[in-house]
Amino acid sequence: MANTWGDDKILSYNDVVLRRSDLDILNGPNFLNDRIIEFYLSYLSTLHTSPTISLIPPSIAFWISNCPDPESLKDFMKPLRLLDSELVILPVNDNLNVELAEGGLHWSLLVYYKEANSFFHHDSFMGSNRWNARQLYRAVSPFVSDGDAAYRECSDSPQQKNGYDCGVYLLANAQVICKWFSSGGVKNRDELWLGDVKETVPDVANHLREEILGLIKRLMSEKSVSK
Repeated sequence: MANTWGDDKILSYNDVVLRRSDLDILNGPNFLNDRIIEFYLSYLSTLHTSPTISLIPPSIAFWISNCPDPESLKDFMKPLRLLDSELVILPVNDNLNVELAEGGLHWSLLVYYKEANSFFHHDSFMGSNRWNARQLYRAVSPFVSDGDAAYRECSDSPQQKNGYDCGVYLLANAQVICKWFSSGGVKNRDELWLGDVKETVPDVANHLREEILGLIKRLMSEKSVSK
Protein backbone atom coordinates (compact mmCIF):
# COMPACT_ATOMS: atom_id res chain seq x y z
CA MET A 1 0.00 0.00 0.00
CA ALA A 2 1.36 3.43 -0.91
CA ASN A 3 2.11 5.91 1.84
CA THR A 4 -0.46 8.59 2.43
CA TRP A 5 0.59 12.19 1.85
CA GLY A 6 1.10 12.86 5.54
CA ASP A 7 3.43 9.86 5.87
CA ASP A 8 5.81 11.04 3.14
CA LYS A 9 9.38 11.37 4.38
CA ILE A 10 10.58 14.92 3.95
CA LEU A 11 13.89 15.03 5.84
CA SER A 12 16.47 12.71 7.38
CA TYR A 13 18.55 14.55 9.97
CA ASN A 14 21.12 12.63 11.99
CA ASP A 15 19.02 9.69 13.24
CA VAL A 16 15.66 11.44 12.91
CA VAL A 17 13.25 11.02 9.99
CA LEU A 18 10.62 13.75 9.67
CA ARG A 19 7.38 13.32 7.75
CA ARG A 20 5.06 15.77 6.05
CA SER A 21 2.55 15.44 8.88
CA ASP A 22 5.17 16.93 11.23
CA LEU A 23 4.96 20.19 9.29
CA ASP A 24 1.20 20.21 9.86
CA ILE A 25 1.78 19.75 13.58
CA LEU A 26 4.14 22.73 13.65
CA ASN A 27 1.83 24.89 11.52
CA GLY A 28 -1.18 24.43 13.75
CA PRO A 29 -1.99 24.66 17.44
CA ASN A 30 -0.97 21.06 18.06
CA PHE A 31 0.84 18.94 20.66
CA LEU A 32 4.42 18.28 19.51
CA ASN A 33 5.21 14.62 18.85
CA ASP A 34 8.33 12.61 19.68
CA ARG A 35 9.88 13.12 16.24
CA ILE A 36 9.80 16.91 16.44
CA ILE A 37 11.16 16.87 20.00
CA GLU A 38 13.98 14.51 18.97
CA PHE A 39 14.75 16.52 15.83
CA TYR A 40 15.20 19.80 17.66
CA LEU A 41 17.25 18.25 20.47
CA SER A 42 19.45 16.68 17.79
CA TYR A 43 19.79 20.09 16.16
CA LEU A 44 20.79 21.64 19.50
CA SER A 45 23.49 18.97 19.81
CA THR A 46 25.02 20.25 16.55
CA LEU A 47 25.03 23.81 17.92
CA HIS A 48 26.44 22.85 21.30
CA THR A 49 29.11 20.32 20.46
CA SER A 50 30.76 19.96 23.86
CA PRO A 51 31.09 16.25 24.71
CA THR A 52 30.00 17.13 28.23
CA ILE A 53 26.44 17.96 27.06
CA SER A 54 24.06 15.02 26.58
CA LEU A 55 20.68 15.64 24.95
CA ILE A 56 18.67 12.45 25.38
CA PRO A 57 15.96 11.58 22.80
CA PRO A 58 12.41 11.14 24.13
CA SER A 59 12.31 7.41 23.37
CA ILE A 60 15.53 6.81 25.32
CA ALA A 61 14.38 8.90 28.29
CA PHE A 62 11.07 7.04 28.29
CA TRP A 63 12.78 3.65 28.33
CA ILE A 64 15.15 4.68 31.12
CA SER A 65 12.15 5.72 33.20
CA ASN A 66 10.07 2.62 32.48
CA CYS A 67 12.56 -0.22 32.00
CA PRO A 68 11.33 -3.11 34.21
CA ASP A 69 14.70 -4.88 34.46
CA PRO A 70 17.53 -3.11 36.37
CA GLU A 71 20.21 -5.34 34.85
CA SER A 72 19.02 -4.65 31.29
CA LEU A 73 18.98 -0.95 32.11
CA LYS A 74 22.62 -1.07 33.19
CA ASP A 75 23.64 -2.55 29.85
CA PHE A 76 21.44 -0.08 28.00
CA MET A 77 22.98 2.92 29.78
CA LYS A 78 26.66 2.08 29.23
CA PRO A 79 26.95 3.55 25.69
CA LEU A 80 25.41 6.84 26.85
CA ARG A 81 28.41 7.47 29.16
CA LEU A 82 26.39 9.91 31.28
CA LEU A 83 29.00 9.89 34.03
CA ASP A 84 31.18 11.93 31.64
CA SER A 85 28.46 14.52 31.12
CA GLU A 86 28.25 17.81 32.97
CA LEU A 87 24.81 18.71 31.60
CA VAL A 88 22.12 16.15 30.77
CA ILE A 89 18.87 17.16 29.07
CA LEU A 90 15.98 14.69 29.48
CA PRO A 91 12.47 15.03 28.04
CA VAL A 92 9.71 13.88 30.39
CA ASN A 93 6.41 12.50 29.13
CA ASP A 94 3.44 11.34 31.18
CA ASN A 95 2.86 8.19 29.13
CA LEU A 96 2.95 5.14 31.41
CA ASN A 97 2.19 2.49 28.78
CA VAL A 98 5.44 1.04 27.37
CA GLU A 99 3.47 -0.64 24.58
CA LEU A 100 1.96 2.63 23.35
CA ALA A 101 4.26 4.52 20.99
CA GLU A 102 4.11 8.31 21.23
CA GLY A 103 1.52 8.22 23.99
CA GLY A 104 1.05 10.74 26.75
CA LEU A 105 -0.56 14.14 27.04
CA HIS A 106 2.16 16.34 28.52
CA TRP A 107 5.86 17.16 28.09
CA SER A 108 8.27 18.73 30.55
CA LEU A 109 12.05 18.89 30.98
CA LEU A 110 14.39 17.30 33.51
CA VAL A 111 17.96 18.62 33.63
CA TYR A 112 20.96 17.24 35.49
CA TYR A 113 23.86 19.59 36.25
CA LYS A 114 26.94 17.83 37.57
CA GLU A 115 28.58 20.83 39.26
CA ALA A 116 25.54 21.15 41.53
CA ASN A 117 24.94 17.36 41.54
CA SER A 118 21.26 18.18 41.15
CA PHE A 119 18.30 17.53 38.88
CA PHE A 120 15.97 20.40 37.98
CA HIS A 121 12.44 19.87 36.70
CA HIS A 122 10.93 22.55 34.46
CA ASP A 123 7.20 22.04 33.91
CA SER A 124 5.13 24.58 31.98
CA PHE A 125 1.78 23.34 33.28
CA MET A 126 1.56 23.68 37.06
CA GLY A 127 3.96 20.84 37.78
CA SER A 128 1.60 18.21 36.39
CA ASN A 129 4.53 15.96 35.34
CA ARG A 130 6.05 15.99 38.83
CA TRP A 131 5.49 12.27 39.44
CA ASN A 132 6.90 11.27 36.03
CA ALA A 133 9.92 13.52 36.49
CA ARG A 134 10.72 11.98 39.86
CA GLN A 135 10.42 8.51 38.37
CA LEU A 136 12.94 9.42 35.66
CA TYR A 137 15.18 11.10 38.26
CA ARG A 138 15.25 7.95 40.38
CA ALA A 139 16.01 5.79 37.35
CA VAL A 140 18.82 7.90 35.87
CA SER A 141 20.44 9.22 39.05
CA PRO A 142 22.77 6.20 39.61
CA PHE A 143 24.14 6.66 36.08
CA VAL A 144 25.13 10.33 36.42
CA SER A 145 26.39 10.33 40.01
CA ASP A 146 26.80 8.07 43.02
CA GLY A 147 23.02 8.10 43.34
CA ASP A 148 23.05 10.97 45.81
CA ALA A 149 21.96 13.73 43.39
CA ALA A 150 19.36 16.17 44.68
CA TYR A 151 16.02 16.90 43.00
CA ARG A 152 14.54 20.38 42.60
CA GLU A 153 11.10 21.26 41.32
CA CYS A 154 11.41 24.66 39.56
CA SER A 155 8.01 26.02 40.52
CA ASP A 156 8.66 29.42 38.94
CA SER A 157 9.28 27.99 35.46
CA PRO A 158 7.42 29.96 32.75
CA GLN A 159 3.93 28.60 32.13
CA GLN A 160 2.22 27.86 28.82
CA LYS A 161 -0.92 29.84 27.99
CA ASN A 162 -2.83 26.98 26.37
CA GLY A 163 -3.24 23.20 26.46
CA TYR A 164 -0.88 22.23 23.64
CA ASP A 165 2.42 24.13 23.90
CA CYS A 166 4.12 21.94 26.53
CA GLY A 167 6.53 20.50 23.96
CA VAL A 168 7.38 23.96 22.73
CA TYR A 169 8.25 25.02 26.29
CA LEU A 170 10.33 21.86 26.78
CA LEU A 171 12.41 22.80 23.72
CA ALA A 172 12.58 26.49 24.64
CA ASN A 173 13.91 25.56 28.07
CA ALA A 174 16.45 23.19 26.51
CA GLN A 175 17.60 25.88 24.09
CA VAL A 176 18.09 28.50 26.80
CA ILE A 177 19.84 26.10 29.21
CA CYS A 178 22.25 24.79 26.55
CA LYS A 179 23.07 28.36 25.54
CA TRP A 180 23.69 29.26 29.20
CA PHE A 181 26.01 26.29 29.63
CA SER A 182 27.95 26.87 26.41
CA SER A 183 28.49 30.55 27.20
CA GLY A 184 30.03 29.77 30.58
CA GLY A 185 26.89 30.57 32.54
CA VAL A 186 26.49 32.05 35.98
CA LYS A 187 28.23 29.66 38.33
CA ASN A 188 26.18 30.65 41.38
CA ARG A 189 24.72 27.33 42.51
CA ASP A 190 21.41 28.87 43.51
CA GLU A 191 20.84 30.90 40.35
CA LEU A 192 22.47 28.83 37.57
CA TRP A 193 20.30 29.20 34.41
CA LEU A 194 17.07 29.85 36.32
CA GLY A 195 17.11 33.60 35.76
CA ASP A 196 17.72 33.16 32.03
CA VAL A 197 14.86 30.67 31.79
CA LYS A 198 12.43 32.93 33.62
CA GLU A 199 13.41 35.98 31.55
CA THR A 200 13.75 34.57 28.04
CA VAL A 201 11.82 31.29 27.67
CA PRO A 202 8.37 32.90 27.12
CA ASP A 203 9.65 34.91 24.15
CA VAL A 204 11.64 31.95 22.76
CA ALA A 205 8.54 29.74 23.04
CA ASN A 206 6.39 32.31 21.23
CA HIS A 207 8.58 32.06 18.12
CA LEU A 208 9.85 28.48 18.33
CA ARG A 209 7.28 26.77 16.09
CA GLU A 210 8.10 29.23 13.33
CA GLU A 211 11.83 28.80 13.97
CA ILE A 212 11.65 24.99 13.75
CA LEU A 213 9.54 25.15 10.59
CA GLY A 214 12.06 27.50 8.99
CA LEU A 215 14.92 25.25 10.05
CA ILE A 216 13.28 22.15 8.54
CA LYS A 217 12.55 23.94 5.26
CA ARG A 218 16.12 25.24 5.06
CA LEU A 219 17.57 21.79 5.67
CA MET A 220 15.21 20.31 3.07
CA SER A 221 16.33 22.93 0.56
CA GLU A 222 20.02 22.30 1.30
CA LYS A 223 19.61 18.55 0.83
CA SER A 224 17.71 19.10 -2.41
CA VAL A 225 20.48 21.32 -3.80
CA SER A 226 23.19 18.85 -2.79
CA LYS A 227 21.60 15.94 -4.69
